[in-house]
Order: sequence, then C-alpha cells, then structure tokens
Amino acid sequence: MRYLIATDGSEVSDTAVERAARDASALEASLEIVHVLTPETEFVDGALVLPGEERAVEYGERTLRQATELATETVAEGADLEITTELLAGRPAAAIADYAAEADVDGIYVGHRGLSTEHERVVGSVAKAVVDKSTVPVTIVK
Repeated sequence: MRYLIATDGSEVSDTAVERAARDASALEASLEIVHVLTPETEFVDGALVLPGEERAVEYGERTLRQATELATETVAEGADLEITTELLAGRPAAAIADYAAEADVDGIYVGHRGLSTEHERVVGSVAKAVVDKSTVPVTIVK
C-alpha cells in the first residue's frame, strides 16, 4: 500500500502528516509527502515569468523536510516507514489528484484548511476540491 499526504506547512497539515504516518506505519504502507508550488506569475514584456520561483522552491523543500521529520518522529520507535517526497506545481487540488492517479496511490490525506484559509472562503477548500477530483479515497484531517 502507498499513501499520499499533501502538506502546505500549516498546523492542520502537520496534524494530517501525523495521522497519515500513523496509519501508514500500522498498515506497513509507504508514505509519499507532496507540496504544491504555486508561485505568483507576472507578464513582463509579453513573457510569463515566475518572480517568486526560487523562494517558492526553497519554501517547498523546507516544508517537505519538516513534514518528513514529523512523520518519522510520529511513528513508533523502531518502525520502518518508507517516506518519499515530491514537489509538484500547479493548482493544488488538480496537482494532488493528478499526481495521486499517476503514482497509483491507495489514498490521499489532506488537512481541512491550510495556509490559504482566506482564499478558500472565496473559491472553496482545496480539500473539498481534492475529494471532487480524486479517483482514490481521501481522508480530510481537522
């Protein structure tokens, strides 16, 4: 079995990482932790540029490292939990659901509301959109 956990570095994402790590460890499943890069884009002289790309990648890599450490600390001492990480790019819900389908995971874990709470009030929750787009079971953690 293989589970995917999407994190944005928020407290609720950390709670979801802990839950996914416990479940994966109990079922002897592997865990893939992903973070979706969503740098702001701008048009400069008619070309699309990503001025925050380097910062976004650094933040994403740091977020994945912290989530990996948290997952490792969460499981029982001596438990062997295989953890891999991946940086994705695009619209978060679509990137998560598409990657889950491509990676043939058995389930997805996401936090109920993450760092983009204000934005979600307007356009809807990423977690809800993942449920709508996913072809595998999704666990939403509060």
